Amino acid sequence: MKKKFLLAVFISALFITNGFAQTQKVLADKVIAVVGDKVILKSDIDNSIIDMQRQNMPVPANARCASLEQTMGIKALVLQAEKDSLPVSDEEIDADLDNQIRYFISAYGSKEELERIAGKTVYQMKEDYKQSFRERKLAAAMRDKIIGDIKITPYEVKQFFDKIPTDSLPFFESELQIGQIVEYPKASREAEEYAVDQLKEFKQQIESGAKKFETLASIYSNDPGSKDKGGEYQINRNERQWDPTFLAKAFSLKEGQISSPFKSKFGYHIVQMETRNGDDALVRHILIIPQITPTELNAARDKMDSVQQQLVSGKLQFGDAVSKYSDDDNSKFTGGMVTNREGSSIVTIDQLDKDMVLMLKDIKVGEYSKPTVFTDDRSKQGIRIIYLKSKTEPHRENLKDDYSKIAQQALEEKKNAALDKWFVEQIPTYYIKIDDEYKSCEEMKKWIK
Repeated sequence: MKKKFLLAVFISALFITNGFAQTQKVLADKVIAVVGDKVILKSDIDNSIIDMQRQNMPVPANARCASLEQTMGIKALVLQAEKDSLPVSDEEIDADLDNQIRYFISAYGSKEELERIAGKTVYQMKEDYKQSFRERKLAAAMRDKIIGDIKITPYEVKQFFDKIPTDSLPFFESELQIGQIVEYPKASREAEEYAVDQLKEFKQQIESGAKKFETLASIYSNDPGSKDKGGEYQINRNERQWDPTFLAKAFSLKEGQISSPFKSKFGYHIVQMETRNGDDALVRHILIIPQITPTELNAARDKMDSVQQQLVSGKLQFGDAVSKYSDDDNSKFTGGMVTNREGSSIVTIDQLDKDMVLMLKDIKVGEYSKPTVFTDDRSKQGIRIIYLKSKTEPHRENLKDDYSKIAQQALEEKKNAALDKWFVEQIPTYYIKIDDEYKSCEEMKKWIK
C-alpha cells in the first residue's frame, strides 16, 4: 500500500465525511467494493471527487482509484475497531456533526440557504452523516491504537536524514520565535460615555425606521470582521472564539430585537437578533471602540517602560511579565509567544504584521524592544514590548538547525511503515470484493492479492 494512501487516509477523511456533495443524491449507483461487511458505493467515490473540485484541490488522473483505496482502508480500520470494541460515544459524534453543520452554514451564508441547496433539513443532513462520522472516529481510534506508542531515536533521525539526497533538501527562509507583552490603555470615562451615547442614538434610529441596522454598521462599526457585511455574524452558543458577554447578550434577545449598549472585551456594542435555530443564530452588531487619547497612551508607555527596564536588568522574567502585565488574549495559551495560523511559535517574517517587522530591526536574539505604539487587527491601539527569543539564518535543511522538523518527518515515516505493515497482515483476513472496473487500478493490487 502506497505511502500516499497512508499519509492521506486520515488527513483526508474528508473524502467520506467532510463534503457537502454527500447531501446530493447520485441517480446511478452501485456497489463497487466490499471490505468485510462494509459496502462502498459508486456515489461515495463520485462525491469525494466532487468535494475535491469544490475545495479547489487538484484532482489527479488516478483520483477514483486513490479515493477507493483510501475508503477501503478506512473500512478495514473500522472493522478492526469494532472487533476490538474501541469506544466511540454518541456525544463525540454529535459534537463533530454540529461542527460540520456550522462549517456548512458559514460556507453558504445561512442555515436556510444550506437547506435550500441541499434539499433537506439540517436534521436530515445530520442523520445522513451520522454513520460516516462514526466510522471516521472508529478509524482514527484504531490508527491511534496501532501507531500511538511509536517513538523515534536520534540515531533513527540521522539515518532518515542521511537517506535524503542533498539536492532534494529544502531551503528555509529565516525563522523566528517572538514573544510580546501587550498593554491596551483604558479609555477615559468621557470617551466611554460618548461611545454609549452613539450606540443609543443608533438603536433609536433603527427602531424608529429612520435607518437600517446594516447601513449604520457599514458606516460606523469599528469591527473590520463584519463591517463590510453590515455587521452580520453567524454565531453558535458553544463556540469559544466569541466573547462570553457578547454571546449571552445576543442569545437573550428575541428575533428582531435590538439590545441596549453593552461592554465586551472589544468595546461597546449593540446587537440585533436576526434569526435563531437552537444554539445557532444570525446576528448583526455595531462595535464602537472608545477613542484613546495621547494622555492614556503616554501613561501606558510609562508603565511598559518600567516593565522593559526590569526585563533588561533581569529583575523580571519574560513569562512572569506576560502573566502579570499582558492584555493579549492569546498569552494565556502561548506564554506570550506569537503564533502562526497553524498554532506554531516558529514564524517567518511574512507572517508578522508590518509594525512588528520594523521593531525587529533594532533588537538581537535575547533582547527586548522599547515599548512601541501599535494598532491590532481589531483596530485597538496599544503599547507592546517584543522579545526576540530565537532567529535562524536562511539555510538548507540540516540536522543542527532543523532537528525537530526532521525528527517529526522521520517519526511519520516510521508510523506509516507500521501502519503499512498492519494492512499487509490484515487484508488477507478480510472478505474483499472489488468491481471489475477498478481491478486494473495500481492501488488495488494488494487488496486483490
